[in-house]
Amino acid sequence: MTGRGEVTTGPLAVGQFVSMVKRTLVREPLFQRQTIKGEVSQWKQYPSGHTYFTLRDDEGQISAVIWKGRCQIHPSIKEGSEVVVTANLDLYVKRGNIQLNVERIEPINALGAMEEARRQLIERLRLEGELDRPRQRPPFSPKHILIITGAGSAALSDMQQLIENRWPGLRRTVIEVLVQGQRATEEIVRAMALSRRLANPVIASQRGEPPVDLIIVGRGGGSPEDLWAFNLEPVVRAILASPIPVVSAVGHESDLLVSDLVADVRASTPSNAIERCVPIRAELEQWQDEIHERLNHAMLRTFGDARQRLIGLHARLKVAPLAGINAGRRSILTLHSNLNRAVEARFSKERTRIAGLEAALVSIHPKRVLERGYAMTQSEQGEVITKAGMLNVGQAYTLHFVDGTAQAAVTEIHAEEENT
Repeated sequence: MTGRGEVTTGPLAVGQFVSMVKRTLVREPLFQRQTIKGEVSQWKQYPSGHTYFTLRDDEGQISAVIWKGRCQIHPSIKEGSEVVVTANLDLYVKRGNIQLNVERIEPINALGAMEEARRQLIERLRLEGELDRPRQRPPFSPKHILIITGAGSAALSDMQQLIENRWPGLRRTVIEVLVQGQRATEEIVRAMALSRRLANPVIASQRGEPPVDLIIVGRGGGSPEDLWAFNLEPVVRAILASPIPVVSAVGHESDLLVSDLVADVRASTPSNAIERCVPIRAELEQWQDEIHERLNHAMLRTFGDARQRLIGLHARLKVAPLAGINAGRRSILTLHSNLNRAVEARFSKERTRIAGLEAALVSIHPKRVLERGYAMTQSEQGEVITKAGMLNVGQAYTLHFVDGTAQAAVTEIHAEEENT
């Protein structure tokens, strides 16, 4: 802390100082997409399409602006209306005025109550320290992804296609749930509870598959009401309770849900979740080859440098006095011993590193599962069949075994309900 009258940054120009204050305001999450209620005053709609007004109550007031085309304005809103706005705090540098940039404005109604409940939930989580807790790091190369999303949705289709493009055959389990409506919260929470069983190594071993090591929960875009399940406390608490990393991938980049604030990773869209969490296998294998090549070059350089030093010492010994011969011999022996230890340590470290990479690639290769007696089923369109509900009677399918393929047609389907 500085004493009275001390200046830490030197005299600043007014514009520079106000710009610095603006950057501080817009970077603070508490001041962004905040929900505020109050009374409209000084309501003015200009020919430019912009609307300026003041939001006030008995305790205070603040200027606000709705930029042209930013959001729909309900025709009932006028001077004196009670409204709820979702807005970002901003500062107009030229005048030094703080104002709200309004993203949404609604008359006081049920949505306003929902927004207030959302704000209160965020504040409780902040006081509990949940918004600042250390996040779990997603695996560099996941072996089994659990996707919780809407049944038959475009978001699910996009994620499946991206996974297959980036890492063909990567193990994934899909739990299809309702993602909007009254039952959405219950179904998402149940799916999160099931994820703990799938992440259990013992249970996963009994199922003949790797345990789930990453969860992606989300859906495509929609109205605030459609996305609201991801603002509700049961879903938020289920994400917080997860023992494995959770990626929240809800809506579009401009949508910010409470699930985004508590998840280990916030993805702007469902497709972005796959791009951030699933590496491209071909690139990883190329990187492994480059590591091998660099290791070989490094070893050759190490041996070459050591050989040159030994040659130099040998030459010096030839012309050195007899008294220095023994000292030179000891130096050579010490150098030789140190060189052997250094090279062996380097070899051991790189062998361990390469073995780890090879083991990771081998363990997640689809053929390893096939060698244990399993088969992979694909539709005529190349889609991997992961559950009986994806089959159609009379439809032809390709069965992949470790030593070849076979064609089969479905005659009967017997669905089993898995206990949750």
